[in-house]
This record gives sequence, C-alpha cells and structure tokens, in this order.
Amino acid sequence: MPDPVPALAHTPPVRLDIEAYEHMIAHAYDGYPFEACGLLGGSLADATIVAFAPCRNIDESARTYSIGPDGWRDAEAAFDALGVEVVGVVHSHTHTDAYPSPTDIDKADNPLLEGWRYLIVSLRDTDPVLRCYLLDGRTVVEEVVELTGR
Repeated sequence: MPDPVPALAHTPPVRLDIEAYEHMIAHAYDGYPFEACGLLGGSLADATIVAFAPCRNIDESARTYSIGPDGWRDAEAAFDALGVEVVGVVHSHTHTDAYPSPTDIDKADNPLLEGWRYLIVSLRDTDPVLRCYLLDGRTVVEEVVELTGR
C-alpha cells in the first residue's frame, strides 16, 4: 500500500470527543471477530467529532463492513437531536494496521461524501490504534486526531 500523504503542518487536528472515542473502542471490541462499524456526528466545517453511533456490520465479516439502512436512520435521528451532522465513518481492522484497505478506498470514492473523515481502529496489537484519514479518489491523507473533553 502507498504511504499516506502526511498531514500538513498548518492543518488543524480533527478534534474527537473522548467519550465518543471510548464508545468507538468498546464497539470495536464488541464486534470482534468481525469488523465493527459506526457513524460519526459533528461538524465538517471545523473538523469536530462529538458523537458516535454504533451500527451493525451487515456483512458480518472480518474483512469488510457495510452499514445497513437501519444504522443510517438511527444515527441521523440521534445526530439530529444533538444538532450535528454525519461527518464520517469508523470501522475496525481486526488483524491489520489502521490503514485503509483497497476495499475501504473503493467504498470511499463517492463525491457525495467529500470531506468525510474515515477513522480506523486496529485491534491487531495489544492496545487499540486509531487513525484518521481523508480519502479523495485514490489519495489517502492522514490527519492528526486530538482527543477533547473531560
């Protein structure tokens, strides 16, 4: 796989609420041995993620994930109540690095999702590893994540 384009020094970090982060990690472990997935709520304009909506991986696979229509519906309702929008997706990699697979990159190639954040939680090592990417066509740009709150 190609290395990601490094985040630009002047690019502000993606701010991720620590409670949303903790829920993502717990959901990744709960979904094991399959990839777990969910949607992220926040603001695209200021690169913040304040909420996480766990979804069922309808693929029931350790190599791919798909969010079903019920996951989208439930996430949008929860995020509407918080006054935030869907800003991205998170999924886990059970045995590989937190780097987008070719399948992840193919799924992200949707102009309607421009500016979305793609977070990946790797469960390969003893401690989970979370990384964040912007995916634009075949270009992978890693972003710095800053935990906020508490």
